Amino acid sequence: MRLVQLTVSSEEETTVHRVLKNYNADYIETDETSDRNYSAVIYVPLPKNAVEPLLEELRNAGISQDGITVIVEASTIESNKFNELQEKYAENKSEERIAREELQSTAQDLLSSRGHYYTLTVISTVVATAGLLLNSPAIVIGAMVIAPLVGPALAASTGVVTNNDELRSQGVLRQIYGAAGAVLAATVFAASIQILNVVPPGIDILGLEQVRGRFAPDFLALIVAIGAGIAGALSLSAGVSAALVGVMIAAALIPPAAVVGIGLAWSEFTLVAGAGILLGVNILSINLSALMVLWYQGYRPEHWFEQSDARSMMRVRVAALVIGILVLSVFLVGVTFMTNQAAAHEQTIQTEVDNIVDDHSDLTLIDTEVETNDHPLRSSIDQVTVTVGREGGTDLPPLADQIKDRINETVGESVAIDVRFIEQQRR
Repeated sequence: MRLVQLTVSSEEETTVHRVLKNYNADYIETDETSDRNYSAVIYVPLPKNAVEPLLEELRNAGISQDGITVIVEASTIESNKFNELQEKYAENKSEERIAREELQSTAQDLLSSRGHYYTLTVISTVVATAGLLLNSPAIVIGAMVIAPLVGPALAASTGVVTNNDELRSQGVLRQIYGAAGAVLAATVFAASIQILNVVPPGIDILGLEQVRGRFAPDFLALIVAIGAGIAGALSLSAGVSAALVGVMIAAALIPPAAVVGIGLAWSEFTLVAGAGILLGVNILSINLSALMVLWYQGYRPEHWFEQSDARSMMRVRVAALVIGILVLSVFLVGVTFMTNQAAAHEQTIQTEVDNIVDDHSDLTLIDTEVETNDHPLRSSIDQVTVTVGREGGTDLPPLADQIKDRINETVGESVAIDVRFIEQQRR
């Protein structure tokens, strides 16, 4: 529920009364005594999704925008006409959509001051970097809570759909500078603790599970970013707190930025490339999904003559975001393919070993261990170790050669085979 406060001149009062009567809205009017050009202040209680249509109707009726319009949240409104109006808009539109003016104001409020924004971004990234190096999911999640990244993404999308150039520019620049600042902070912090030997000198960065997840993510990683953008836009347009959604957006951006910094500090440039691509894909996906949700909900520029230009620019920006996502997603598709292929090869090897051992009635398969090189971008099978039980006195069959030939035929890789026999006795 919203309470709209309008300052009107004496010439506009009659027009405002007529519009409110046609709108079937209750209102309270008081005299304006500040010796300015206003004669009255009119208070109108409205459902939040009825605010924008009323303001548009007032503008179309010739009410000047020079007056002061204030929209505040109301906790309780008791009025028969308000109840009727609420029922009307509940039937015609979603109750969760706030007015365009309130949307822009809320998006602007989400843009904290520059100093506050960059300070919290740096602190969040440093904490996340420490959590990644400690391989601690709890610390990484904790770092997301203080990251102020929800504001710029939603501000940029709001600026695009409402043709607010200032809001759009602020949002885009904050995202660019924020991502660059996060990478720089992670690089400096990771390099510092490396020089000071805070972490073991021989630490295997690629072996840390928390790092690997951002270095070589599969295609499903896009779901986090797309979901964050959709949830952020819905919370913004509903006029509810975006704090929890901000954690989700930060989860898509801060850890990859921290991994890029770690890669730079350790001179692991494949790590830099993989995490950098994930960071870019996530930024573009969040902006695209938020933009599409706000446009689908019907947010447009205020003036009709701006709407044609806004539609054209919307198409251009959506096309640019989609192309960028598709280009960068080639990497995610490749990682997904390699991961699935490695899993399929391992399953095939297990099956083929089972079949070969089953052909020998005096042998029992005990275990099959497939060893890989553990590099997420160059995954390959290094060795297969097969443990077989056999009855004493039987000749040893050439299992290693048989398994090697079968794997080479089915998987297409020449793999080292180690067969171990264990004597078994039956009683």
